[in-house]
Amino acid sequence: MTNLRTRDIIALGFMTFALFIGAGNIIFPPIVAQQAGEHVWLAAFGFLITAVGLPVITIIALSRVEGSIQKLSSPLGKVASLILTISCYLAVGPLFATPRTATVSYEIGFSSYFGTSASSLLIYSAIYFSLVTLVSLYPNKILDTIGYFLSPLKILSLAILGIAACFIPTGSISPAIGNYVNSPVSEGFVNGYLTMDTLGALVFGIVIINAIRSRGVTDAKLTTRYAIIASLISAIGLTLVYLSLFKLGLGSHDVAANAANGAVILHAYVQHAFGDFGSIFLSGMIFIACMVTAIGLTCACAEYFSQITKLSYKKWVFLLVGFSFVISNLGLTKLIAFSVPVLSAIYPPAIVVILLGFCWKFFNNPSRVITPVTAVALVFGIVDGLKVAGLEKFLPDAITHLPLSAQNLAWLIPSLCVLVICIVIDKVKK
Repeated sequence: MTNLRTRDIIALGFMTFALFIGAGNIIFPPIVAQQAGEHVWLAAFGFLITAVGLPVITIIALSRVEGSIQKLSSPLGKVASLILTISCYLAVGPLFATPRTATVSYEIGFSSYFGTSASSLLIYSAIYFSLVTLVSLYPNKILDTIGYFLSPLKILSLAILGIAACFIPTGSISPAIGNYVNSPVSEGFVNGYLTMDTLGALVFGIVIINAIRSRGVTDAKLTTRYAIIASLISAIGLTLVYLSLFKLGLGSHDVAANAANGAVILHAYVQHAFGDFGSIFLSGMIFIACMVTAIGLTCACAEYFSQITKLSYKKWVFLLVGFSFVISNLGLTKLIAFSVPVLSAIYPPAIVVILLGFCWKFFNNPSRVITPVTAVALVFGIVDGLKVAGLEKFLPDAITHLPLSAQNLAWLIPSLCVLVICIVIDKVKK
């Protein structure tokens, strides 16, 4: 029975952390902090639940089922499980998260040098995805490539930015705006969706498990143990990064008033803190951070789709990267606007499946409980998604005024009610 060396465990933890820290993790906390103002730490609390807590729980849940989303969601039945799995892979793969890594890294790090024209983004994304392809074609080397080389660079640059945020403030705290005035915790909770970390964790589970196995670990309990350790190391790193980015955005109104997105705030801050050198530093940091995430997502998606189709892993790498390349050229603002409603719909059923994945042994028939609750979460998640997309006029008034509807958490209470009813039925029927 092979055990991992301490240095391999640390590298695995760094790799897990590096896989998560991508585009969304860096750009969303600063804008949340600026808009939350004096309520920033309440918003941060809600944000950390969905951006740190749920991803860690997801990795732990997946480590118990060999890293497979399909096994975790198997109580839903073959068809529903397959649909949920494919939706998650597409969302964090070629549709949203992977293209976003290219658009964010260009907008934050390189647009000031090469302009914001479509042709500049096209050339940059072509070079960017060529590098992603090159590394993704050799998944067995991912622990060496990311864990030992790219991750330390990523962590060092984030540490420099975090320390600067604490010791080089930008200005005064602005008042809270929008939903952050009356419901900062729930608004932070929903904004944590946008990092896509929970959906990312569903996809990265198999990458982490394969990285452990690549070192000769075959025992299931040891694999679970190492995955849990890696996720906890990652959680500590994520929390520290987020708190420093919240601090960075908190006083950013003086250098980037009413910013359109977090990318604007980050760019303005590094100019304020480091001058012209700041732009070079930020370009390198963002490029490495986004590149690592894109590689992890591409490897995971190609691994999954090669298992359920007749196409080989390498062919899927080229297909996924090609599709991501096309989508990335829509631009960051359009990409975020399109992704928010979809994520609002996907997240609730995914959260239900993850949390109830720990409870199978308590149910006589897991399908009898998990399937109805997931269905209800999906229905009300779609309602929240339509509201976020500005289509609430097509919905009945009764649905748009449900408890927690204003906080885009309308799915929570109906799901809990159905869960209680299903548990009672499950116990009665035995």
